[in-house]
Amino acid sequence: MNNHLENAAAHVDALFSDNLQAVAAARRALGGVIAEAAVSLASALDNNGKILLCGNGGSASDSLHFSSELLNKFQQVRRPLPAISLVADVATLTSISNDESYAAVFAKQVEALGKPEDRLVVITSSGNSPSILQAVRAAHAKGMICIALNGRDGGALSPILQARDIDILVAGHSTARIQEIHGIIIHAFCELIDRQLFEEN
Repeated sequence: MNNHLENAAAHVDALFSDNLQAVAAARRALGGVIAEAAVSLASALDNNGKILLCGNGGSASDSLHFSSELLNKFQQVRRPLPAISLVADVATLTSISNDESYAAVFAKQVEALGKPEDRLVVITSSGNSPSILQAVRAAHAKGMICIALNGRDGGALSPILQARDIDILVAGHSTARIQEIHGIIIHAFCELIDRQLFEEN
């Protein structure tokens, strides 16, 4: 029993070490682009735009997390900010999946809800999800700017992003580490949006 506990404790320590190394690398590589994306998101919200978000699996949960922080509050009480996670409507997701294909579940919602002043935030650890790729294409057709929380080598997503879009690429091969860093980025967005909209003014 003691050996199992010692092995588990050593593994936990290794996981924390891996996280710290991944976070340090992301900090060096991505600080500027995270700030750029936060300013873009805040500017959209300050100009009557809204934020649409989507992702699959753990990234779907991240999109819900981000939208809830905007709609309610992050650390300070302030007015609610308009954000919609496109993963939340089960009836819509299942009807589109059943009648068309799962790949269209976010794109059709972007087509219906998106406006040029809005932002689409897509969250993916691989950059290869067909539903994410279709959502980005739909956003471009609506004249929207896309913010990608991306991973690995950018997959098929990075090449289809346009000049106005922002690709926050968390390099590496561990989905868990990528998702952990995406969580930090989401909290950075929340704090920077609040600062730009409610403190600096």
